[in-house]
Amino acid sequence: MGLTLGEVAIRFGCELRGDPDVRVESIGTLSGAGPGALTFFVNPRLREPLRQTRAAAVVLAPEAADDCPVPALVCRQPHATFARIATLLHPVPVAPAGIHPTAVVDAAARIAPSAHVGPQAVIEAGATVGERAVVGPGCVVGAGAVLGEDVRLVAKVTVCHGVLIGARSILHPGAVVGSDGFGYAPQSGTWVKVPQVGTVRLGEDVEIGANSTVDRGAIDDTVIADGVKIDNQVQVGHNVRIGAHTAIAGSVGIAGGAIIGARCQLAGQVGIAGHLSICDDVVLTARAMVVNDIDEPGVYASGVPVEKFADWRRILARLKRIDILARKVNDMQRRGGSPGRRDDEDDA
Repeated sequence: MGLTLGEVAIRFGCELRGDPDVRVESIGTLSGAGPGALTFFVNPRLREPLRQTRAAAVVLAPEAADDCPVPALVCRQPHATFARIATLLHPVPVAPAGIHPTAVVDAAARIAPSAHVGPQAVIEAGATVGERAVVGPGCVVGAGAVLGEDVRLVAKVTVCHGVLIGARSILHPGAVVGSDGFGYAPQSGTWVKVPQVGTVRLGEDVEIGANSTVDRGAIDDTVIADGVKIDNQVQVGHNVRIGAHTAIAGSVGIAGGAIIGARCQLAGQVGIAGHLSICDDVVLTARAMVVNDIDEPGVYASGVPVEKFADWRRILARLKRIDILARKVNDMQRRGGSPGRRDDEDDA
């Protein structure tokens, strides 16, 4: 469907600088968009592509409007506004209500009349599929699991027994929610499996990326609050709790029992040790490793940025000699009468 810029400006509260009759029908990048395509600008590094764009219109903040050579939709949150407009221009196809002939649905399952169950999907006994929910091809909904209204399982998603999925949540291909947690008790050099008797509770508007896994609780439940966004190939361990509207990028690993606050941002390959707590509004940069509680909002980092190989070898060699250097400094301080710090006081 197409929209005029005048319609868009009114609907989303933008200031329009340009012809209100210009129509947009699709979206594109600053460099790739042409006539009929809408784009947006938020990254200062893309100032030059903005100046050269041939898009039908650009969604941007007031301070960038003077650099825009085409009609502009001016607002304070251009990325979010662009996302809402894009949703109108590219709506998700509505799946037809009904159950595909190849689906296997237990007689004791409850399927809303408006729900869609795709080919080769499996719905086990006691499961509930809410109004307008979509169970895509090859998905499995375990016994007693509950899918809320407008939930969408895209394809080959596994929702294990007893899992609760809140309204409008989206699970992408290969996601697994409610598998057993990594729970084992050591016994004389062997491992005894601990039954994982909790479940997983997902709030409303949660999104889980492709091939990500959320383990069920060992005793209590694993809980993911409203609006949490989880990228691809993320591991969430048993009994983890994640606060509302936290965003987690790809390849993050969260060990069992960790508690993560609301509105946090975890960049790619972050690692969270088990049974610790992270407060609200914490940002962890890529490859950060968290091994202690964080009780103050802010930005935290621990990953080492890439260096040229020769430079990294020199840095690594110096790191290996840091203990020797520390002892020499302590010896110099003692000889000079300074209190210094004893070797046995080293934090390591």
